[in-house]
Amino acid sequence: MFKMGNYTRMHIKRWLTSLVAMPILVIIISFFPLALFATFIAVVSLVAGWEYFYIIYSGNAARMYAPIPLFAALCGAAMVFAAGSSRHDLMILIILFAVIFVAVCSLFAFSGEKEVLDRVEKALQFIVYIPLSLATIVLLRAHPQGDVWVYFLIFIIFSGDVGAFYVGTYFGRHKLAPDISPKKTIEGAAGGIAANLVVGLVFKVLFLPSLPFGMTTVFIILAGAAGQVGDLFESELKRVAAIKDSGSILPGHGGILDRIDALLFATPVVYLFYIFYASAIT
Repeated sequence: MFKMGNYTRMHIKRWLTSLVAMPILVIIISFFPLALFATFIAVVSLVAGWEYFYIIYSGNAARMYAPIPLFAALCGAAMVFAAGSSRHDLMILIILFAVIFVAVCSLFAFSGEKEVLDRVEKALQFIVYIPLSLATIVLLRAHPQGDVWVYFLIFIIFSGDVGAFYVGTYFGRHKLAPDISPKKTIEGAAGGIAANLVVGLVFKVLFLPSLPFGMTTVFIILAGAAGQVGDLFESELKRVAAIKDSGSILPGHGGILDRIDALLFATPVVYLFYIFYASAIT
């Protein structure tokens, strides 16, 4: 009797999860009002935040649920809500109050060792790394044709993930960053960029025809490269903590942070391109 190997089972789980998630994402992006969309992204921020602190503190519950990381997670969610109202000023204030609060907490916890400052650094890194980037997705969604641009972002990055995974699996020979992620290869990275370009340019032709090919091609390459850096950065965090996945909420993919790690770095690139270039011609 035929027996599926671990790779085949994982492969099937990845595709089944993607097929289930796809119509849900379409509903959320296309039909949710902005406030409800921001609420969904805020929940994603909280889950990703839990996974981040799980990685950073190697599952140590006492450190994960201490005042500093908890307040950072709540500030992150609040910042995403502020983005839902396009309140850039409020987003900045939330970040500043987060800095002040964690600094005050550090004063009470400080006992002459640098560990408390390490906790402050990790909390502030979280705020910039996850919720600020996710808030940028909400800001993008709030603009004219914002839903189209969110799809553009997702199609570019997820196609790159697929391209890098399969090209790296079947053709990968040269390690990309062996100390960080031994399975990632230069061939896989090139396959990811190729997939970014193919899918991104097809999307541009179908839904954003006014964008010029040359500038859009450069933008897609930069967004794809940023996504790969985001993937490697999360792998670096997990490598230090000796953790394989950030969670298990998405069968075949791992945790939420495993799924959005590339998006977190690519989103600012897409938003920058939209604000300073594309918004004037689309």
